[in-house]
Amino acid sequence: MSDRIASAVFDSQDEAQRAMSELRSAGIDQDAISIIGRHGEQSSTDADDGDAGDKAADAGKGALGGAVVGGILGVAALAIPGVGPLAAAGAIASGAIPGAAAIGAGAGALAGGLSGLLTNHGVSHEDASYYEERINDGGIFLSVDAEKSSVPLETAREILYRNGGHSASRQRSEAI
Repeated sequence: MSDRIASAVFDSQDEAQRAMSELRSAGIDQDAISIIGRHGEQSSTDADDGDAGDKAADAGKGALGGAVVGGILGVAALAIPGVGPLAAAGAIASGAIPGAAAIGAGAGALAGGLSGLLTNHGVSHEDASYYEERINDGGIFLSVDAEKSSVPLETAREILYRNGGHSASRQRSEAI
């Protein structure tokens, strides 16, 4: 368990949306929240129209749902070898883009794929492995960076867990 990052994975988009809503209601700024989920259907079917920023936002919305990412800027579409297409938003998205670009350029692989991305974000190795498996099964990862939030880390953790989030060290509880 990290002393800087509160994190959990959710089995459904509804649970992740409830947690995001409660985090924002508790006063946690969008800059402190990060999210990763499977790359879903883009709302635009014509790959030649629009700019890259719009397409990344569409990809994020497809994977994570408009209500979840609606308040978060910086949605990035990532392709991680062995994991496939993902959408990420928040601080984790901006940190992932250089690694994903290096993979695309053939300059090497992101250390440990998705698990490496999560540990670089501040997630423990044990939780990162657990989250990677759950995200691969369609789960949605959500985290709060305590250094960017005025809300205590333990409060953020409780919000995540009471809305159905779980981790390697804390089993899933029934969402409200």
